[in-house]
Amino acid sequence: MPAKPKPPKSIDEYIAGVPAEIQLRLQRIRDLVSEIAPDADETISYRIPAFKLYGRILIYFAAHTEHIGMYPAPYGVPQFERDLAKYGAGKGTLRFPHDNALPIPVIKRVLKYRLQQTLAKAAPKRKAK
Repeated sequence: MPAKPKPPKSIDEYIAGVPAEIQLRLQRIRDLVSEIAPDADETISYRIPAFKLYGRILIYFAAHTEHIGMYPAPYGVPQFERDLAKYGAGKGTLRFPHDNALPIPVIKRVLKYRLQQTLAKAAPKRKAK
């Protein structure tokens, strides 16, 4: 039985391990997260890239054969219904097919929403310190 590949230790390692045409797409999402949440920390969690803010996961993203997945998705939020109808793939998942351009405005809106959620949940912890 072949050895299981070692999990990446950084987002750089993760991105380097996927095909070149997908690397640019992952890097673009990474750049958007850094732009919208500059205080977020990069990490690998569940073997995929993630950003944490105040100890809470802001967003995960991952390369798949046919798409890039981004988690969690804002399900049950009316302002995202149209986006979820197009890119949603089950509760908590957005899928951006490789054969389409990344929907940058959608990604930015989701990231801003997740930032607000994360900050609201982290606020009690931050005040307690």
